[in-house]
Amino acid sequence: MKFGAVQRRLPRFLRRHILHFEAAIEDSLASFAAGLPAGSRLLDAGAGEARHGRWFPRQRYVAVDLTVGDSAWDYGKLDAVADLHALPFPEGSFDACLNVVTLEHVREPLRVLRELARVLAPGGAILLVVPQEWEMHQVPHDYYRYTRFGLAYLLEQAGFQSWSIQPVGGFFRLLARRLWNALQFFPWFLFPFALILAAPPALLLPFADGLDRERDFTLGYVCTARKR
Repeated sequence: MKFGAVQRRLPRFLRRHILHFEAAIEDSLASFAAGLPAGSRLLDAGAGEARHGRWFPRQRYVAVDLTVGDSAWDYGKLDAVADLHALPFPEGSFDACLNVVTLEHVREPLRVLRELARVLAPGGAILLVVPQEWEMHQVPHDYYRYTRFGLAYLLEQAGFQSWSIQPVGGFFRLLARRLWNALQFFPWFLFPFALILAAPPALLLPFADGLDRERDFTLGYVCTARKR
């Protein structure tokens, strides 16, 4: 039994402790949804299986993806199949936009952000989540990792303002996540022993995360901004 199966059997508070990045995404989605009026037009750009839609029952949620991320995914809930570099919507079509762990999978991120700005109404909000320290995934469509300075540059060039760029954890949460990641390399007959060795430090390390005040070692960033 691999760690993915173990995760699914854990209580919610422990899953949130271990999967801090995913928990931060859920919290940011909930907060973003709470700030949008009922009936707002919301674009989920790079929606995948449209799982984020559950956070936006009061809004007019529109899910778009190119459907090349994972062959095992069910893309049946998408409203449109489209390239984020050239969205099939008029200018100012949406009041808000999501782009969650998707910007690393596009070849021209600045062009995509400009396109998202184009389809947003003036003053429209965007929630952007990107990785900084992350393993390769959805290969071969995995092109970039981002720093806070690179994000600020891209947002400014794309026509956004008033942005907030928050790191998701620091060095010790990153180190804990890497210990959990290490379990995937052990064959089934060694997995229980590897879990016994990795679990105690991986569970305790996040409590030391406050020591990393700069958060230069981080799994990624949660960003919000508004179109100028």
